[in-house]
Amino acid sequence: MHCRDCALVTSSGHLLRSLRGPRIDQTECVIRMNDAPTRGYGHDVGNRTSLRVIAHSSLQRILRNRHELLNVSQGTVFIFWGPSSYMRRDGKGQVYNNLQLLSQVLPRLKAFMITRHKMLQFDELFKRETGKDRKISNTWLSTGWFTMTIALELCDRIHVYGMVPPDFCR
Repeated sequence: MHCRDCALVTSSGHLLRSLRGPRIDQTECVIRMNDAPTRGYGHDVGNRTSLRVIAHSSLQRILRNRHELLNVSQGTVFIFWGPSSYMRRDGKGQVYNNLQLLSQVLPRLKAFMITRHKMLQFDELFKRETGKDRKISNTWLSTGWFTMTIALELCDRIHVYGMVPPDFCR
């Protein structure tokens, strides 16, 4: 997947009453996070979704709302991320097991998991960018981090919508 122009839409409420939906929908690829809804919010967040990046912790909400998020998402690519214990492919990984079941129910679903190797690359990128080792600092990378780094790989240009402004905590 490669896109010249992407809209990265966060799952925050910062876009409510923004009327940015039409502008978001005009981009070639629309990237969303977790289970952020579009139905009922199209004027503000748009209606299209090309790629959805989902944390392991959001999987159950996705499954509960699968008719809204998965069935209407013809052509949407889903990327799941999480700790290696959730992604295991030996029958013990919660995300992998659920995706196997989903693929039987929805055979056209385009769902992928971030590999352990890619997770290690994300950790290295975090260390290069911050100077801190993620594991030593006992921190977790966010879905926003994963989504932005994936967008940087897939998109030539990224328009970010709904991110917390830099001066938000000042």
